Amino acid sequence: MSIIGASAIEHVLSPEDRFSEVLFGLIMTLSIAGTMSVVAEGNQEVKTMLLSILGCNIAWGIIDGIFYLFGSISDRGREHALSNLVRNTPDPEVARAALEEVLPSSLADALQPEEVVAIQRRLAKLPESAGGKVLTMEDVLGAVAVFVLVVLSCVPLIIPFLFMSDPLSALRVSNAIAIVMLFFGGYRYARFAGLSKITTGLVMVVLGVAMVGITIALGG
Repeated sequence: MSIIGASAIEHVLSPEDRFSEVLFGLIMTLSIAGTMSVVAEGNQEVKTMLLSILGCNIAWGIIDGIFYLFGSISDRGREHALSNLVRNTPDPEVARAALEEVLPSSLADALQPEEVVAIQRRLAKLPESAGGKVLTMEDVLGAVAVFVLVVLSCVPLIIPFLFMSDPLSALRVSNAIAIVMLFFGGYRYARFAGLSKITTGLVMVVLGVAMVGITIALGG
């Protein structure tokens, strides 16, 4: 991973973001390979399939990275607006209502009026900015990380096409690799979500296969 290291990806992207990007890349790869195989009835040249898979994943990696930047800008704007609202409103109930919109319900319910006032006082002591930076280096690194994950997620799936002359056989091996990756992706995701690891892994396999089937059936 020459563009951005694994530790950097973990720093700028949450476990949910990392998992969703890898899942997106897997589904994209499986959908393209499956659709091309169906259309060509198994006679699709390996080189053409590989170029199509890589090209689509690179294109969607770029698009997804741009969407990540838009999301970062939007999140920062909301954070700034919330901070100013809580800081400047004279009504603690208005501040509390604003905080409740962004806090988990369990924390929002436990928030006491005096704690809201304390938060307002702390914010008042901080220097007030005009809006902050539109983009930060962390945003850019996050977008690069999104691109890298989407593109690299297809690499294990295209390896069979490099060493097998029969596209259909290579496709079956590629699908098997994808199933294993989906399972272990769900297994790792369960660690952060507090879910059953085996069950989550199996559910991700079923969901992944179902999404690919729907994509192919709809001509995607």
